[in-house]
Amino acid sequence: MSTLDELHAKQQTILAELIDPNTQQAYGDVWQLTGDDTRLHLRLTLPYPAQQQQAELEQVVQTALHDSRELTLEVEHEISQYTTQGNLPGLNGVKNVIAVASGKGGVGKSTTTVNLALAMAREGARVGILDADIYGPSQGMMLGFADGTRPQVRDEKFFIPPSAHGVQVMSMAFLTTKDTPVAWRGPMVTGALMQILTQTDWDDLDYLFVDMPPGTGDIQLTLSQKVPVAGSVIVTTPQDIALLDARRGIEMFNKVKIPVLGVVENMSTHICSNCGHHEAIFGDEGGASLAKEYGVNVLGKLPLSLSIREQSDLGKPIVVNSPDSDVTGIYQSIARQLGATLARQQEQQFVMPTIGMSDD
Repeated sequence: MSTLDELHAKQQTILAELIDPNTQQAYGDVWQLTGDDTRLHLRLTLPYPAQQQQAELEQVVQTALHDSRELTLEVEHEISQYTTQGNLPGLNGVKNVIAVASGKGGVGKSTTTVNLALAMAREGARVGILDADIYGPSQGMMLGFADGTRPQVRDEKFFIPPSAHGVQVMSMAFLTTKDTPVAWRGPMVTGALMQILTQTDWDDLDYLFVDMPPGTGDIQLTLSQKVPVAGSVIVTTPQDIALLDARRGIEMFNKVKIPVLGVVENMSTHICSNCGHHEAIFGDEGGASLAKEYGVNVLGKLPLSLSIREQSDLGKPIVVNSPDSDVTGIYQSIARQLGATLARQQEQQFVMPTIGMSDD
């Protein structure tokens, strides 16, 4: 073995032992390393998208290797289609469905959904949003679609979802007017949900985020029984009443065997726009205590921010309108952790058991 080969072998070991900040586990055998006397080329292939973390990773690698050669790092991803509750057959054109839910309204679930989906797209994934709040759809407005936007129809059967900022979107808002209330009973609502979900021509999505209505009613039960959901995210505020309802959401997902991938604590602190003072007006560490109680992670904590609300109302979500802001950085971190948690949870779920033999 040449001196260069020996160096590369040592570096491969160092890289494998680096800690992935999105899983808090060693990266392992996901690195490819090639190079010569002047250049070092690395390729990192992850089971989740993380393109926005490339600059940070380059610094970590350079510090760990102490190598003076010119470094090139490629961050790639290979996203699998994961198993779901009851091994339900997958949706055409969709690898993984992720439900974003809350036990009660007013906690910022739809705002979290749209920015999380956009953050995942910025990380390099192919992403869609299904607005499952049939009575009060809001994703059309949040993404800046013009009034009267309608999906195109293929073969008189399939909706072609409109796109915004690279994300495919389907919503009841595209099938009604903004002034028309959906005055339907439960079976009609669940029927409409299944129609727009299964008759939408999703185009090769890695993740479809489903913006759920609040509560644990007909739509939630229909989704859990008929739709292959790879995992769920619970959005809550630190307020006690919100946490109480969030518990019900987690319990529901546990009962229907849909993994809870983590908790997003929204409106965690209020930041004064004048002096920058932080104040936990809704309580402190409520999301963390909820996550600990159920053995899941806090994916991220978001502030009560005027800019998030204003930009969402204008149809310009903060992730795309202020891509370099601290809040966008939080959403990007949540997206990476969500993808990593889904991949790792599926890996752990299907570890082959050890088979022992005895003479008994």
